[in-house]
Amino acid sequence: MDVIGVIPARYSSTRFDGKVLIDILGKPMIQHVWEKAKQASMLDDLIIACDDERIKKVAEEFGAKVILTAKGHLSGTDRIAEIVNPIDVKVIINIQADEPLIHPSTIDSLSRALLFDKNCNIASLMKKIEDPAEINDHNVVKVVTDKNGHALYFSRSTIPFVRNHKADTHVYFKHLGIYAYTKDFLFTFKNLPISNLEKLEALEQLRVLEHGYKIKMIETNFETVGVDTPADLDKVINILSRK
Repeated sequence: MDVIGVIPARYSSTRFDGKVLIDILGKPMIQHVWEKAKQASMLDDLIIACDDERIKKVAEEFGAKVILTAKGHLSGTDRIAEIVNPIDVKVIINIQADEPLIHPSTIDSLSRALLFDKNCNIASLMKKIEDPAEINDHNVVKVVTDKNGHALYFSRSTIPFVRNHKADTHVYFKHLGIYAYTKDFLFTFKNLPISNLEKLEALEQLRVLEHGYKIKMIETNFETVGVDTPADLDKVINILSRK
């Protein structure tokens, strides 16, 4: 296979327990994610990798392919690595289980980035920040890139810091948490030691940069909202209700 999508899902959450099964307009959140991902044209397969029988049962009821993984994984990356190890596949898309607004075309864009560029081992998404309040919001991860679209740095702080010009004239980009890896690089990444910058910012992707690897950033115009709090859930419900 060329590309598979994996939705890592765990039941426990420090801020919002059981959130992947929370009801959104009559469907569990993970079903919204799965249905959007199923519309991506580049995926040869789509799998939910979960750590709890409750998620497995619900996912099977709406027709998803589900694999139950070990509970002790520290990250979604580790959960994905467990299930893709025996699969013959070139590219894996890590699709977040708490982003019910994900657009199928973003999955296809990431798939193409890795399939058609042999020098690209990992790619992710960025979007122009439209709401000025997000520029200084530490919950919104910002990214800056080089001239070839590779990430230079990710931060919860405002980057770049605009010193001698008006900040409102600069275009800021936020990072959207969906990744594509080659299978080989997924296991390279999994085996890298946790880096200092990663610990300081609590951003897993900084491990890649600090160990000297490049992340290709693909710009998208499609907004997404990760559900980390009940307030995020209200925002998602309002957006889907308008649609």
